[in-house]
Amino acid sequence: MFDKVKFYGSATVGTKGQIVIPVEARADLNIKEGDKVIVVRAPHGGGLMVLKADMLEEIIAQTQAKLGSFAQTAKNIQQAIKKENI
Repeated sequence: MFDKVKFYGSATVGTKGQIVIPVEARADLNIKEGDKVIVVRAPHGGGLMVLKADMLEEIIAQTQAKLGSFAQTAKNIQQAIKKENI
């Protein structure tokens, strides 16, 4: 997990609660002016995670597809159990 962590630098919170995303992070993640980002609390608290909104949509779609596949597998197992009267 930590092999994919990259440190981009630091930012200072301004008087309006704003931070600047470091230029290298914006370049690596293709974040451009006007892009929407989602800000969530990191697991276990103590930090924030910033995700591009379109990336979050992709993650949700992939998760839904995996859940659909899991649901179909569960349904197939239930049908097999009923068929075998287990």
